[in-house]
Amino acid sequence: MAEFDYEWRLRILLAERGIWSSSDLGPLLAERGVGLSNTQLWRLVTGKPERLNLHTLMALCDLLDCTPNDLIQPREAPSRAQPAKQRAAGGERGVGDLVPKKARIRPAGGRGGRR
Repeated sequence: MAEFDYEWRLRILLAERGIWSSSDLGPLLAERGVGLSNTQLWRLVTGKPERLNLHTLMALCDLLDCTPNDLIQPREAPSRAQPAKQRAAGGERGVGDLVPKKARIRPAGGRGGRR
């Protein structure tokens, strides 16, 4: 069964309408009854919200003259399965075909004896 993810397209839609700063978005949302702090606005524009108030969603749609489908586009999530090579190596993670090797720490001064 495929898992799904989504693309949050707010930043793209804002840019298409000449709105380049999250702080410019605040007054436009306030006109529609949505009051968000500068931090919340920045997160809404630059991040990918996992929870979104429906009133905020509808205000964004009104402001941008779009539908929720324009803001949120579904995508298939990348597979979470480990490649067979990594499973066979005991789950160790490396870079490409490289697998880290345990380091041996030796005391200073050569063969391990005290001076």
